[in-house]
Formats: sequence, C-alpha cells, structure tokens
Amino acid sequence: MHITHVESFRVPLPGATPPFVWRKGLLGSAPDGEAAVLRIGTDSGATGVALATRPGMAAAVEDIVERVLRTELVGADPLQRELLWHRVWELDRTEEFPLPVLGLVDIALWDLAGRLYEQPVWQLLGGFRTKIPAYASTVTFRDIPEFLDVATACLELGYQAVKLHAFGDARADAELGRRLREHVGDAIPLMYDGSAGFDLPDAIQLGRALHDAGFLWYEEPMREFSVTAYARLARSVGIPLLVAETSDGAHMNSADFIAAGAATYGVRASASTRGGITGAMRTAHLADSFRLRAEVLGDEIPSRHLSMAISNTTFYESLITSTEVRKKPEIDGEGFVHAPVDPGIALPAALDYPAALRPYVESTEPWT
Repeated sequence: MHITHVESFRVPLPGATPPFVWRKGLLGSAPDGEAAVLRIGTDSGATGVALATRPGMAAAVEDIVERVLRTELVGADPLQRELLWHRVWELDRTEEFPLPVLGLVDIALWDLAGRLYEQPVWQLLGGFRTKIPAYASTVTFRDIPEFLDVATACLELGYQAVKLHAFGDARADAELGRRLREHVGDAIPLMYDGSAGFDLPDAIQLGRALHDAGFLWYEEPMREFSVTAYARLARSVGIPLLVAETSDGAHMNSADFIAAGAATYGVRASASTRGGITGAMRTAHLADSFRLRAEVLGDEIPSRHLSMAISNTTFYESLITSTEVRKKPEIDGEGFVHAPVDPGIALPAALDYPAALRPYVESTEPWT
C-alpha cells in the first residue's frame, strides 16, 4: 500500500456565538473563518483525514501541501507512521511549520490506520479506559460573580472540576481563586491556567495564593521560553505546575521541563501542539516514566482518543465559552466523556463539509 494523493480542503468555520474573550492582552475568539482538512489517500482505497482549526491554517495547509507534503508523501507507505513522523520534523528544520502542522500528517495517518483496521484510534493505541471525568475550562468572564455563577451551572450539569482562564492580573486572579474555593467548597478540584500572562515575580505571588486556596494544578503562568524561570517558580511555590503546552519540540522539549524539576504536576499531551498522536503518546510515556501526569489538552476529537489511551491523564478538558452554560454533547449527566466508537478519529459533525469529506464525519450518536 502506498500513498497516492495528498489534498487540502477549506471548510467554513463559524466564530463563537456569542464571542468570548481571554485574559487581558490576548485576542478574543476568532470571527467566522476557515478550517483546513488534510486528506491522505492510497492505492488500496484506504484514506485518512485531519482537521486544523487555528486561525490562518486553511491557507497555511493549502500552501504546505502544494509546496512540500504532496511531493514528500506520495509513494510512501502510510503505515510507516514513525518514519513519516520523523520526516515531518526533518522538513520543519527549514520550513518552520506552524505548530499544529507538525502533527497534522500524523493525525491523518492514524485516522487512516483506524479506518483500515476498523477500530477507533484509542483502541489501536492500546486502550486504557472507556470513560473519563470532564472539567469545565472557562474563558474569561466579566467579573467574579459571573465566574461563580458559571461554576455553579457547570457543577449542576455534572462537570466534576473547574479550571479558570482568568483576568491576567495576579492580584485579581488570586482573589478570584480564593472566592471560587469558598464558593464550591473543598471537595471540588480547581485548576488555573494563566495563558502565559505573567513574569516570574507575579507568577510566584499568584502561585502561592492558589496553593493556599487548594488548587490542583497551576498551568502556563509564563511563556514557555525559559525552562530556568519555570524551575525557579517550581522551587518557590507549593502548587504543582502543569507545563509544556505550547513550547515547540514535543516530547523533546517536555523532557527539559521534567529534567529541570519544573513539571511538578506534569506536562501537557496534545495532538495539535505536541506533534500529533505519535508526539502526544511519546510525551505521555515520558511523563509516566517519571511518575508524572500527562494531561490532554482541549476538547477536539483527537483529545478524546488520547484521553482514553493515556493512563496517566486525569481529566478531559471541556471549554465553556458563555455564561449561558451548555454541556457538550459528548459529556453524560454524571460528567464523564465516553470513548469514541467510530473507526479512525473522525471529523466533528458541526461543520459544513464538502461532499468529499462527509464520509469522514463522526457518525455515532452522543452518549445519550
């Protein structure tokens, strides 16, 4: 079996309704735009797809397919995922691919394999569980009362934990953390994501406050350029750190955070930012060898597969973007996400795909 065609598709991607914001200094939700779908096909008829939704990816993937990927992949064996994963990293040395592109070919090849063997990818990866608890991952709301109301609504819907994306002000975020803990009580796991908003002194101040409030983990308070700064933070705060989400280099970079003593809770595993399914599993196994967690990023379909396959992950992340809280359809009334059953990975059903991509769309009903 050999790869015979490599294609890119542009798919309309509606903006969030209503739009939402992140911490001060960051752009908010993207307006209506386009996503990219990469499709890889073979002489046997086996095919696989991968979706990229970050702004600008439609044009970027189209360009990379035309200039680089089609020439590199046509004629290759699609089941040699290891070889092709390494080849993409070789190409990155001169191309400097956008971070999501580093895993896009790998995701499509895993999808192809799952469809070929008629198994969901989490099963091909070995399979560890068939359900996992979900946490509500907030965007940035207007004020503390809105955050508290959203937390109440999420817990009433069954979410088992809450993670804050807060204001981006160390003192205000510390006060929010304290108030949220008082609001939900001691039994609910709480986490905090700084979206890289702080320098080291503010990160230390906020980390100590979150530790006092009993937060489970402290995620990305600083840009992940300086491992040394994170090592100093880890020595200065009691709250465990979850690191290596957006830094380039997949497991190779995650290893530096671990070796420096900066990953005191664990590292992020992600198909979109850690080199596809293969990179995410490398990261998870690396973390497991140090008895650390590998928490899966985001609520896209590849994240569901990784959450079912990775033994040392704790929760599934479910983004809450509005004060009118609606539980995602993949989450049941007790706050669990269940394992996908479709072969491969699948595309999410909510988008308006061209006819050529509709056979790849997630076809199963939600857990209900």
